[in-house]
Amino acid sequence: MKRRDLLLASAAVAAGTARAQIGGAPLRILVGAPAGGSTDTLARSLAVSMGPLLGRVVVVENKPGAGGNIAADAVAKSPPDGNTLLMSFTSHAINATLYPSLPFDPVKDFTPLTCVATSPSILVAHPSVPAKDVRELIALAKAKPGQLNFAIGALGSSLHMAGEAFKMQSGVFIVNIPYRGTAPAVQDVLAGQVQLMFAAIGNVQAHIKAGKLKALGVTSAKRLPEFPDVPAIAEVLPGYESSAWFGLFGPGRMPPELASRLGDAARKAIVQPEMRKRLDTEGATAVGNSPAQFSAFVDSEIARWGEVVKFSGAKPE
Repeated sequence: MKRRDLLLASAAVAAGTARAQIGGAPLRILVGAPAGGSTDTLARSLAVSMGPLLGRVVVVENKPGAGGNIAADAVAKSPPDGNTLLMSFTSHAINATLYPSLPFDPVKDFTPLTCVATSPSILVAHPSVPAKDVRELIALAKAKPGQLNFAIGALGSSLHMAGEAFKMQSGVFIVNIPYRGTAPAVQDVLAGQVQLMFAAIGNVQAHIKAGKLKALGVTSAKRLPEFPDVPAIAEVLPGYESSAWFGLFGPGRMPPELASRLGDAARKAIVQPEMRKRLDTEGATAVGNSPAQFSAFVDSEIARWGEVVKFSGAKPE
């Protein structure tokens, strides 16, 4: 091959790579949760907003199972070419301790792009529970150890760990009742079969307003505007805070320029009107931090939830 032909061929390969990274093949966002949940709906809204910003098609693929580990493993083993990303959630940090061995490193095998949003939860009780706030609940639980129950929608989830952190900091013994999904857990609390539950706000807000559930405390550091009369649990347990988070990752070893381009598009997408509307519907707050900030946040979350997982003695299903 002549030198001129070699240069042309090299240029064509470089151009093809650039098209794959910017505007050629569809960009896939893998989600380790079923369709219809918060992670899935936020990922789909993000994909719609990111597509025009990147000048390419962005699609969402659901790979649920193992607390998000199936999707995470697929992304960890993908080429760092910008064609495959992961929309992950709090379990990414929890699983680092919950699972005795993972097929990937939750830090080294991923490139953090941005934290999309955070979403606090709310501690609710069946109206028959004789406690009107967290302080009274703690007193009741200490007076009747093991007689109160927490409904757990999924073992190892952020809502499960919110309850474990509550028990760890308050020193109470409340029994966990695990369910296969949030919906049946909420239904049993509504029916009075189980007394208590940490729940996503979107899943119980209507029931609280209808008087079918009693709100005892929110897991955010401060009270929420939508529930101004519901104290933050931190008002009774200083330092208590537990929020679900949703973040965008690429595979490890992603070129910095490519990571910057994708992260910038995600941050711009987060402030788009449709994305803001979806966040409001999910009771979530937009974040859009830098890769360095998100990386430091993930490290701190792994350490924080590691302590709670060890306290709980939880094992993966």
